[in-house]
Amino acid sequence: MTPSTTVRSPLRLYGRDDELACLGSLLELLRQGGGGALVVAAPPGLGRTALLRAAADAHRDRGPVLYATAASTGRAVPGGGPVVPLGPSPAFGPPPAAPYPVTTPEALVRRLREPGAGGPLLVCADDAHTWDPASRSALALTAGRLGPGSRTAVLLSAADGTAFPGLPTLHLAPLDEAAASALLDRLTGGTPLGGSRGADLGSVSGADPGEACGTVRSAGLGAAPGPAPEAAFGTPSGADPGAASAAAPGADGIGIDPVVRAELLREAAGNPRLLTGLTGRLTPGQLAGRTALPFPLPGGEAVLAAHAERLAGLPDRTRALLLLAAAAQEHEPDGAGADALLLLRAGARAGLPRDFLDRALLGATATEGLLQRAGSRVHFAHPLVARAVLHHAPWPHRRAAHALLATLLAETGDRASPCTPSTPSPDAPAAVPRPGPAVPLAALVQRACAAPGPDAALAARIEAAAGGPLPHAERSAALARAALLSAGPTLRAARLAAAAEQAGLAGDPSRARALLARAGPRTAGATGPGGESAQGLAPYVHGMLALRSGPAADAREALLAAAALLGPHDPRRALDALLGAAEAAWAAGDALGYLDAMNRLGRTPPEAGLEQYRAGMCAVLEGRTAEGHALLRHCLDPAGDPGAPAALLRAGAAALVLGDVATACRAGARALAAVRTRGPDALLPQALEHLAYAELRAGRHSGARAHALEGLHAARRTGQPNSSAHLHAVLALAASVEGPAEACAAHADAALAGAGPHGLAQAATLATWARGRADLASGRPGEAAARLAPLVGTGPGRGHFAARMLAVPCWVEAAVLGGRQHEESRELHAAVDEFASWAARTADPGAPAQLARCRALLAPADEADARYAEALAHHGRAGGDFERARTHLLYGQWLRRRRRTREARGPLRDALVAFQRSSARAWADRAAGELRAAGEPVGAPRKAADGPTAALTPQQLRIARCVAEGATNREVALRLSLSPRTVDHHLRNVFAALGIRSRTELARLLAG
Repeated sequence: MTPSTTVRSPLRLYGRDDELACLGSLLELLRQGGGGALVVAAPPGLGRTALLRAAADAHRDRGPVLYATAASTGRAVPGGGPVVPLGPSPAFGPPPAAPYPVTTPEALVRRLREPGAGGPLLVCADDAHTWDPASRSALALTAGRLGPGSRTAVLLSAADGTAFPGLPTLHLAPLDEAAASALLDRLTGGTPLGGSRGADLGSVSGADPGEACGTVRSAGLGAAPGPAPEAAFGTPSGADPGAASAAAPGADGIGIDPVVRAELLREAAGNPRLLTGLTGRLTPGQLAGRTALPFPLPGGEAVLAAHAERLAGLPDRTRALLLLAAAAQEHEPDGAGADALLLLRAGARAGLPRDFLDRALLGATATEGLLQRAGSRVHFAHPLVARAVLHHAPWPHRRAAHALLATLLAETGDRASPCTPSTPSPDAPAAVPRPGPAVPLAALVQRACAAPGPDAALAARIEAAAGGPLPHAERSAALARAALLSAGPTLRAARLAAAAEQAGLAGDPSRARALLARAGPRTAGATGPGGESAQGLAPYVHGMLALRSGPAADAREALLAAAALLGPHDPRRALDALLGAAEAAWAAGDALGYLDAMNRLGRTPPEAGLEQYRAGMCAVLEGRTAEGHALLRHCLDPAGDPGAPAALLRAGAAALVLGDVATACRAGARALAAVRTRGPDALLPQALEHLAYAELRAGRHSGARAHALEGLHAARRTGQPNSSAHLHAVLALAASVEGPAEACAAHADAALAGAGPHGLAQAATLATWARGRADLASGRPGEAAARLAPLVGTGPGRGHFAARMLAVPCWVEAAVLGGRQHEESRELHAAVDEFASWAARTADPGAPAQLARCRALLAPADEADARYAEALAHHGRAGGDFERARTHLLYGQWLRRRRRTREARGPLRDALVAFQRSSARAWADRAAGELRAAGEPVGAPRKAADGPTAALTPQQLRIARCVAEGATNREVALRLSLSPRTVDHHLRNVFAALGIRSRTELARLLAG
């Protein structure tokens, strides 16, 4: 599409480039004398009106515009609203008084049937779905007949596409995250547009964004009318309700806290009008994260009212079922929908006909598509509809629905917990439950939804029931509801922090951060019931979230601070905080920080297994290797609960430190099974990462790749970018073996992009090692040596303390093959000596073989044979095709360079077969090239039999390809283990055979 066919609007429309281009196509067709019709369908707030106004504004200089706006009654009415012509005007604003007498749909249809005159005519009918059926049918019939020569185009906006069947329909989706974020930046002044500021999507140029999007100063989003629960749960302490309505976002460049940003984007769900309304009702302090966010968030009343207009015309029984469905979602985690069986029972108990319930819950026709069934769950077609149902239902009706659902859930008795019938004082902390009638947690939450105000007793019962063995998402939802029932701000903050912890464990960090934002900043001197818990728990949750998604150093400091606050009254969480701080230090490559956290852990001795792990890891890092290994061996088969994921992950880590890769794989597989069975969901990426890394160390590259890919998907789903960086590094290592090189580079770049800002030294080390190994596979030892030298050195770029030794064999190989053996002789021998010390301490069966290979590469000619033989003997005992094949390849190259060509064929042939068995395609190609150079044909040459290079020998072809890639003679000699004189000789023969005179001609010939 050319730029001239795209609508150019003075309105600032975010995320609607494709839709504007579609409208531009219709307008271009109209300009060329054609015609047509298009329905823009979207729920309220997504910008269908803004698109129609943008099209009208784009066409106003080319011809007349008729703009029809429907009456906002929510019901199908004859006439629907005024229809006025819009001609060329200096500014686009409210339609002027109509000189052309078109005031009804019937008149509009008559006008459409007249031949176009005076220029191409654009007709825009906004909210046309509210017209009466006869008018809609006449309009659809007439618009459908528009075509070539009609010089008329019709744009209709409707809530959905069913109002005008047969007409082309453009469905608007919610804004994607990037577009919604850009709009939020505009609303808060975060992204200056430069020049004139156009109105945002859904607003009119020159209008206030809040007014244009229908912001009103009334009850909060999702609040119900009646005996004001919103008044009871009100604005949290510290927020000024009056100031909230006076905020003017964007006027002063208000900074917005990342957590508040995420909560606004989540709550708006891509609805620009709703996002504008929500942002406009927050104070600068709330936007900056200095003041707790109100709950429910105010500002969405206009969007909810627009959704509710559709509900007003539904039959009473349909609205009753919708209210039950919306209420039944309140005790479920976000996005889970409602239980279809519970709805069926509730509808029957409420007196709704069974045939109606069957049609509504099975076919969705009885609810006009507002309810959709997926298996045993029932969902609203759009989440804002559920909010609108609750928001506009009379409070007595809503309370009755919650009470009915609570009764039914109590009758089922599943997931029951003992409740506390006593009534504590309003500010009393949760009492220890005493034996009483068992009430399911879901029933308690439904009772909470029906509560007219704070209820300390019910909140305590919910908190006690949420401590049972329930899914973390359900526990989070229940604790958040208990916080709403809490009268005291300190206790409310403690319960919100507990809800955030459970949301984090459920793999929903966005919700966890939103709950923390609702808790607000707490002072160190907070007193009252729950004060001690609130002081430590919120920093603990912040730190655990940062461990998976923020800078590792920040996570470590936050968790150390949380451990100090939690230690006196919550030793279990304090222990977890210290373990998290140690994990953050390990990821950052901070050995001293790791020791500090683990030594703090020893001040309050944990259980025996954890203490042995702590003492063993500290001993290893402090140089007491034998002592540390002896302690860590006791951790390989954790005592206590054999299915505890954390203990199994520690067992796998201990095995890797010992070098016992087989045990590490078994522990990783057991940990993964435990997480899949018992959770938490947030631990799944780590379990998959640990197993994949153990499999890499064991040479099981395909299994490592499969587990790392699954882990990457899990990390993205659960919002853990740090885990994504580590898993990208694992995938890069797998691709450095299996290929292709492009995949290795992509994963390594992704790992480094995440590791750099967050200080993840381990991920950065592994990713750089992978790139270097891929360079070796591609025959680029010079580049490999340049990448790997800083990792194994002692300078500022030194690699992670636990991973750098693994890269030493690759660096030694790259330096020797790249001709840097003499230049860096001292560094090479120092690195090999350090590797020898590490190999003597580890139980890794492959370490002795790699050490012997390094010594063979550095040995003089009369010793190298014996060193290679030693390395191959170690490989025979250790197993592992890939590393043994690398040793065979290097040995064969060395023999061929010594002109022992016949002897070289055996090791090179073994290398080729082993690389093929390992699916190491690039390495196999390298071995095949060496074998061909040794005089043994391998497979079909990669050229056409009658092509221009058919006359070249395998060695000449290898040299020609390297030269065509831009390599110098010396670089080709290093890459192919030849002398520069031999390369020059072969290259002269190549030029003569191909009849060319320059390297440029050679590159063109091979490229063609």
